[in-house]
Amino acid sequence: MCLIIVVFNVRICRFTEVSLSLRHKYKILMETSVLLEILRDQREELDSLRSQCFCKRKEEDMVKLESKKAQVVIGVRRSGKSTLCFNVLNKAQAKFAYVNFDDERLVRLSADDLNDVLKCLYQIYGDFTHLFLDEAQNIEGWHLFVNRLLRHGMKLIITGSNAKLLSSELSTYLTGRYNEIELFPFSFREFCEMEKVETTNLSTKTDALLRRAFDKYMETGGFPEIISGEETAEEYIDTLVSNILERDIVQRFKVRYKDAFKSLSHHLMNNAPCEVIYTALQKTFNFKNDKTVENYVGYLYQAYLLKQLRKYSTKSSERIRNAKCYPIDVSLMNARKDAFAKDNFGWRLESLVYLAICRKYGVGYDVYYHKTESYEVDFVVCHRATVVELVQVSYDISSEKTLNRETSALVKAGTSLKCDKLTLVTAFEERELEVQGQVIDVCAAYKWLLI
Repeated sequence: MCLIIVVFNVRICRFTEVSLSLRHKYKILMETSVLLEILRDQREELDSLRSQCFCKRKEEDMVKLESKKAQVVIGVRRSGKSTLCFNVLNKAQAKFAYVNFDDERLVRLSADDLNDVLKCLYQIYGDFTHLFLDEAQNIEGWHLFVNRLLRHGMKLIITGSNAKLLSSELSTYLTGRYNEIELFPFSFREFCEMEKVETTNLSTKTDALLRRAFDKYMETGGFPEIISGEETAEEYIDTLVSNILERDIVQRFKVRYKDAFKSLSHHLMNNAPCEVIYTALQKTFNFKNDKTVENYVGYLYQAYLLKQLRKYSTKSSERIRNAKCYPIDVSLMNARKDAFAKDNFGWRLESLVYLAICRKYGVGYDVYYHKTESYEVDFVVCHRATVVELVQVSYDISSEKTLNRETSALVKAGTSLKCDKLTLVTAFEERELEVQGQVIDVCAAYKWLLI
């Protein structure tokens, strides 16, 4: 009897092993089948873009398709990263495959599954030379997959919406093997192109239309889908901010004090541009310590809802303290539920100018603000240790008191920082001033923003 029982149990075990093995194989087949369906859906969505005409973004020229380095486009969600990459690939008639990791159906994928994704892409697209990975940071360990493909000579185009996750992994695992391109929402020039507004050879009529476009841009900002009229600014921005706070920050960083974090986030967007003083924010929102506040504000920078501007100083410790924050787009200042943001044209213009400076100067330059006990200059542009331009912003300088305050600050800063390129950006006025022997270029924002 004993012997029979043993044999019987062995048979049961073997039958169970076979069943599990068949079930595992069936599961793999099912997963591959579903994956193929998802990737085919994504290809159809991408193919629908081929007949459309898109605004030319200047960052397109920074994407080097034949480089051995991964081309990494980073920026806030919905700023046009995917469209930019598609436009570059499509114009070059490159043979490429595409996967969007921001698809909720791919949420459970891990780095171990990426080889299966690659196999499915070859089934769908055939042979290809370029691989376009959209929102790659959603897959933990994505950099290992990318590294392997680069070693095998694959040309890679990657987008992402989280600065730290991308930058830290890129710098750690892909040192010297990537080209990072930062993309903002539409500039004023791109906005005008979308709106079909003339920006050159201005006549009385076209100049007036350009001013009108500037007023609209000050209000709506540069998110492509708002400009195209697909959604109202209020509906669009409220959903976008909510998704970024919940999906990209609360869930990813396992934020403990969710309600307080969201209140802090909206407070900063309501008041930006402003200095970020952690101790004051800690008391306002009743956090246990200012380190928590520092982490939470850092998450907002990483998700590109806010952009940081440090204080100018030759001392590193002083540059770290009392940084300012700016919205990544002026629509974040008032197109949210319960924003209660006032129509402060000065703050809106200052934000637009900061973003324009970031676009203009880009890699190799740093931007700061300069503040002393007696004066303040909005933007100090540096190339290494050399100050190359000082930019002051004032929406309206019709008051003599305002004009004297802004020009005096520029002159003092120019003397102190040994810089003779002094710019004062206003809404509509333009002329050249000489103050205490220094020349100040007064620029109308609706023209200056076309840089």
